[in-house]
Order: sequence, then C-alpha cells, then structure tokens
Amino acid sequence: MGTVGLIENRPNSRNVIPGEVFFSVDIRHPEENALAAMEAKLHAALDETLRPLQLAYEVTRIFTSPPVKFSPELIDCVRVAANNAGFASRDMISGAGHDAAYIAGVAPATMIFVPCRGGISHNEAEATSFDECAAGAQVLLNAVLEYDRRLG
Repeated sequence: MGTVGLIENRPNSRNVIPGEVFFSVDIRHPEENALAAMEAKLHAALDETLRPLQLAYEVTRIFTSPPVKFSPELIDCVRVAANNAGFASRDMISGAGHDAAYIAGVAPATMIFVPCRGGISHNEAEATSFDECAAGAQVLLNAVLEYDRRLG
C-alpha cells in the first residue's frame, strides 16, 4: 500500500504554477523485500517523470518501521472467536504503529478491528457505534477463552 498523505505547493496560489512541490509518501507491506522494491519503484518513477522535464527532486526518508509479524495462533483464535459470535470477519494487514506492534516484539500479539462509519479511521470524523464496540469486546472475550482452551 502507498499513500500520499501530505501535499504542499509553493507558492500556494490558484493562478500561479508552483515552483516547488513537497509531498509525503507512506509505503507499507508485510514483507521487507517488497518494501524495498516499492521504494525502488518510487525512486525510478520520480526519475523517469522529472528528469526529462529538467526538474530536480530530493528524497528524504524520515521514518522507518519494519513489518511486524503477529502470532498465527492468536490470529486463528480471533477468527474462531468472531465465527463463534456469529460475526463476519476478514484478515487485515495493518502497518500502523499500534501498541500491539510493540508488544509483538516481546510476546505473542494480534489485533481486533471493528468497523468505523463510512470506513473512515484515524481521522476526526471516525465514529464507531456502541453495538460495533460491543461486538469487538465479545470477539476479544471469545478469543481469550479460545486461547485459554487451547492451552488446556
């Protein structure tokens, strides 16, 4: 996945062709080698697009967050938990810096996401109903019980 989340044109005027453009690119993938390939393609695309126009560019990496592998067993416990509660579920890969990503470095971890209205998350407009939160809590309880059952 790649996201351009910030774009600044200078000068920022509707009737002036910008002399400078700044933008951020956030690339995420669960595999390190794929991240490196995505970054190489970004550099190649910039070069291929801008050099013929005699435009200069500069790339600065400001943050690196290696992919985190969650516990396959805990992921399966969440799948079983959602199914047992009668909820639809799907696997999702998140590259965000959630607490679980840090916990995964020292203990088995996974995450449970609940739907946000309109699919909007990590935004001031994010909203989740009490029913969706209750469903997430039920899945969490079921997952803990499933993991406990497996430990025997």
